[in-house]
Amino acid sequence: MTDRLIVERQGPIGWITFSNPERHNALKVEMWQALPDALARFEADDEVKVIVLRGAGEKAFISGADISEFEEMRSSEEAVLAYEDLAEGAMRALQTVAKPTIAMIRGYCIGGGLGVAISCDLRIAAEGSTFSIPAGRLGLGYRFSGVKRLHDLVGPAFAKEIFFTARRFPAEEAMRIGLINRMVPAGELDGVIAETCATIADNAPLTVRSVKLMVEELGKPEGEPDHGMCERLVRGCFASEDYVEGRRAFMEKRKPVFRGR
Repeated sequence: MTDRLIVERQGPIGWITFSNPERHNALKVEMWQALPDALARFEADDEVKVIVLRGAGEKAFISGADISEFEEMRSSEEAVLAYEDLAEGAMRALQTVAKPTIAMIRGYCIGGGLGVAISCDLRIAAEGSTFSIPAGRLGLGYRFSGVKRLHDLVGPAFAKEIFFTARRFPAEEAMRIGLINRMVPAGELDGVIAETCATIADNAPLTVRSVKLMVEELGKPEGEPDHGMCERLVRGCFASEDYVEGRRAFMEKRKPVFRGR
């Protein structure tokens, strides 16, 4: 782990904080390296129901990759491939962790930061946040998987506009094109995140997990989704103690207490 990636649990929430404030939380190699282990730690913790990713301070979620490392880390073909593999592994770990993830966005969400955000399940942003992928201004290539994630989220026309123009989109526009789920007043972001996490944590973990995994399968190319796995996930929900609890709580007009089994 690294002190640039702060990992802590508060009740049912696993918090991952990107901390490089002198560079607006730009992603350093050590942060990419630490992210999969942080996610694995929370996935193994039964008390954690939802994972929230955020940036340290008030100015940025993540302002992109730390360009100060480019000369050393991304100056040769071999170095570029190694860096891309590292970043792709971290993004993939974020996409496939079985628990729901939320990007809590305040301020800059740029380049690799937007890549992290769109790898999360939900994106909730404060008013005044800005979004951009400035690859075209740096002359760098963008991974197919990253282009596909953006394409699947906002559609081909807006994905092209984001890449072609490399301009910054305000939160209002990001909301309109589907880049984020919600935009809230800056002073309300903490409360909205807490409320959203509490709502998710109160629901049946097996149901939430099954839907997350099935949506991931839907994003695969045609013919590749594992329909057998999806069916097993559904059967597992119906065979669970939580399903019995959910039925009884409904009949008894009380709040269910789910245990994830």
